[in-house]
Amino acid sequence: MSANGSQSTNGKPRVAIISGLSGAGKTAASKLLEDLGYRVIDNLPPELLRNLAQLVAREPTHYQRLALVLDARAGDAPVAFQEAVRALSARDISPQVFFLEARDDVLLRRFSETRHRHPLDEADLGVAASIARERELLSEIRNQADVIIDTSDLSGRQLRERLYGALDVPAGSTGIALNLISFGYKHGAPLEADVVLDCRFMENPFYIDRLRDLNGLDEPVRDFVLGQPITQRFVDDMEDYLVNTLPGYEAEGKGRLTVAFGCTGGQHRSIAIVEEMARRWREAGRGPVSTWHRELDRE
Repeated sequence: MSANGSQSTNGKPRVAIISGLSGAGKTAASKLLEDLGYRVIDNLPPELLRNLAQLVAREPTHYQRLALVLDARAGDAPVAFQEAVRALSARDISPQVFFLEARDDVLLRRFSETRHRHPLDEADLGVAASIARERELLSEIRNQADVIIDTSDLSGRQLRERLYGALDVPAGSTGIALNLISFGYKHGAPLEADVVLDCRFMENPFYIDRLRDLNGLDEPVRDFVLGQPITQRFVDDMEDYLVNTLPGYEAEGKGRLTVAFGCTGGQHRSIAIVEEMARRWREAGRGPVSTWHRELDRE
C-alpha cells in the first residue's frame, strides 16, 4: 500500500482495493473506476486471489488498471484482504486501499429506502445490529486503508471528486468516459445514446461499386468519407463540441457520455466518423474512450 494515498505505477499495473460498509457507496465507487478504465472484480473468493495476482503480473498491459471489491460478503473479509495484499506485494504490486463508510443513521435510511437486506443480517438481528457487527468485522481493513471516505453527506459528484483526486487522475483528463457508437437509422437509433448525430448528409460509399462491400474500418472507405470537405468540418465541429461540453456533463455528475453517429445502414460513414473521433480523442490524451459498431455485430 502506498504511504501517501496515491499510486505511482512506473509502468506497473495500478490496483485499487475497495472495501467498506454495506450501503456506503462501494457500487457507485466501482462504477466510477470502470469509467476510468478499471476492470472491477467483485468479491473474488480468497483462494483465487493468488491466481489473479499471478495473472496481473504476467499480463500487466492487459490488467493495467484493476479494482478489487473486498467486503463483508467475502466471508472472512480481513483474511481475504490480507491474502490479496500479500499476493500482490509478492509480485511488487502495491495496491491502493479505499474504505467507504457512513454514519449509522445514513446507512439505516439508505437500507430503508432501497429495502435491501443487510448481507450480515442472517439471524434477523436487524439492520442496526448488522451495521455494528460489520464495523467491527472490517475495522482491521479500515485501519490499513490509504483513503477513508465518509459518504454520509457526499453527492455523487463529490464522491467522484474525492475518488479521482485520491487516484491522482492525470491533469487535463476530464475523468469522464466517452463512448462512441456507430449505427444505421434503418435499424433504429440506440436507446442508450445521450447524443445522436446524423451523418447521412455525406456522400454515401454504398453507391460506389468498389466500396459497397467494404465498411468504415477499411482504408478505402475511410479515405473516401474523411476526404470530403464537409466531413472534415463536421468532425472538427463535433470534436470542439465534445471538448467544450464534457466538463459540463462531468460537473452534473455524469461519469460516461454516449454519443451515437448514424448513417443509413451503419456500415460506412458512421463507422469511419466514430473511428476518426476516437483516434483524435486518444491522441490528444483527453481521457478514456471506447467504440462500438453496432451493425457490424449483426453480421
